Amino acid sequence: MGWIKKKWTAQEADRWTKEDYLTFIISPLVYFLLAIGVALSLLLLWYGWIILGASLVLLVIMVKIIDPKLKAISEDYEIKQKKYLEDLEKIARWEE
Repeated sequence: MGWIKKKWTAQEADRWTKEDYLTFIISPLVYFLLAIGVALSLLLLWYGWIILGASLVLLVIMVKIIDPKLKAISEDYEIKQKKYLEDLEKIARWEE
């Protein structure tokens, strides 16, 4: 998947891109196929297992598409949260 961007800055990851739209389309499809696949697999129908397998393949693809963006946003949030907690600690100890 060379056309899927793997490296993101927090500012880039915060904007909607083709990766978000792909995930937006794949996500409900995964949930729908997963529900149908589980139901049909519980009834021991062979095509239920195929649908279940297809939903798992789509799930892996979806995670590979969106995970780099989520990691970039998460790292930025952790940095901001750490600074906020340090500032809060200073205020609580009257160190300003």
